[in-house]
Amino acid sequence: MNTTEKPHIPDRRQRVQAAETGFAVLKGLARIGGSASLTALSTYLNENPAKVHRYLASLIEEELVIQEPETQQYRLGLEAMFIGLSAMRQSDPIRLAEPALIRLRETLEVTSFIAVMGNKGPVIVRFEEPSLPVTVNVRVGSVLPLLTSATGRVFLGLQNDRLVRQLAQEEISKTTTSLNTEKINDPEIFINQLREEVQKRNCAIVKDTNLRGISAVAAPVYNYAGQLCAVITALGATGGFDASVNGKICRQVQEEARQLSTSLGYIKD
Repeated sequence: MNTTEKPHIPDRRQRVQAAETGFAVLKGLARIGGSASLTALSTYLNENPAKVHRYLASLIEEELVIQEPETQQYRLGLEAMFIGLSAMRQSDPIRLAEPALIRLRETLEVTSFIAVMGNKGPVIVRFEEPSLPVTVNVRVGSVLPLLTSATGRVFLGLQNDRLVRQLAQEEISKTTTSLNTEKINDPEIFINQLREEVQKRNCAIVKDTNLRGISAVAAPVYNYAGQLCAVITALGATGGFDASVNGKICRQVQEEARQLSTSLGYIKD
């Protein structure tokens, strides 16, 4: 009597492993720039080229990857772009920053906030206070100065556009006591010095410049395109606030900003 053999159906673990490998190939292609030869991708993944080729064939069938006829290189396909665009639309730095601000508030017992650039300067859009808050006259909606606030200095240092420089020049023309007047005889030199300091540290630190008795540390948040999109800041009373570059507060503010940037799709070169 003839019997018909049942086709072999991979068990659940095999299917999971296959899916994991497929995702690894897709993510690897994305992380090395979105386009690569089979050899380059296999080397990056430390996998056998024949194995990577099999998975690429499956990804091509699903339109997640395409192969360029002229170069034979593989690159991300239409469906991958749709997935990426959908994820980017949901990447709201203000919403995603909430857990980071709460961690800063709880672990460091400092006031924390996130700001974005407005047409009059950096604007606070989310604000968290510890159980024993420091009295400061800034809240959600407050516009911060570029020259004397840590938040403003990050925008000044890392967002090189005409509006930012114009606002900084206007602040210099109006300032009286918050900055050392000897330093700003040449506004352009003064602005460039502030910018260089922020670029070197990838953060900004102020003590008693914007608000008397208040120190602050701020760090940049970047979007998927590598553009500065927001700034995270922690502030507290100068007497009990470690504002050193290598201090706990600065390190944690920078790490929270780095993680938020990563969640927004930023990949540092």
